[in-house]
Amino acid sequence: MTTFRKARRGAPEGFFATEAAGLRWLAVDDGPTVARVLDVGAGHLDLERVAPAPPTMDAAQQLGRRLAAMHDAGAPAFGALPPGADAGWFGPLDDPLEMVNGSWSDWPTFYADSRLRPIAAQGRRRGVFGADDAAAFERVCARLPELAGPAEPPARLHGDLWSGNVLWTDTASGTQAVLIDPAAHGGHRETDLAMLALFGAPHLDEILAAYDAVHPLPPGWRDRVAIHQLYPLAVHAVLFGGGYVGATRRSMADLSG
Repeated sequence: MTTFRKARRGAPEGFFATEAAGLRWLAVDDGPTVARVLDVGAGHLDLERVAPAPPTMDAAQQLGRRLAAMHDAGAPAFGALPPGADAGWFGPLDDPLEMVNGSWSDWPTFYADSRLRPIAAQGRRRGVFGADDAAAFERVCARLPELAGPAEPPARLHGDLWSGNVLWTDTASGTQAVLIDPAAHGGHRETDLAMLALFGAPHLDEILAAYDAVHPLPPGWRDRVAIHQLYPLAVHAVLFGGGYVGATRRSMADLSG
């Protein structure tokens, strides 16, 4: 066994403990393989190293089925953190943005209060968003009840499931996906799937079809991808600026009606 160490001097208090708690929480029966935690401290997290391999269609279909099982393991509430986590973060190791977490009974209120309004405020503090942007976020928040689709119970989410956080490796039983770097919380299952689509994932159509075969997605889910992508898109605008700012504004304009 070889070890991969993530380390950062001066990491936010509880940062690596939260990541370790998230990985353990996501490791459910019949769910995806998650990176194995070997050790965790205030400034580091040691994981079992994953040997990379090319993704295959069979592995992608397996990932879709297993994501459905992970989501169906559920969470106590929208916004709930994994046991052992006291705070949550979203973003790169060198500049993670703290997320507002707590307990909400419905997804639209959670998404407005815990994601969209906070990222608008974080963007204004960093000089990325202005008053007009804050007003646009508010218009989207006001429309969330009609944009959200059918109500669903809180799912157990990876929370940052872009393609870079899905590794592929060869095992004795074939190629499989391994999940890393979660921002785990109770949320809407469409959020993880929209995140996979945000920057593209290999064999995405096969992942989604296999998922839908296990736990069918509600009607109109494809029309809701953009609303679930708005928060991570806005995070990229705040952290990296550039074209992400314009993309966030265009998305808000489309969503606010």
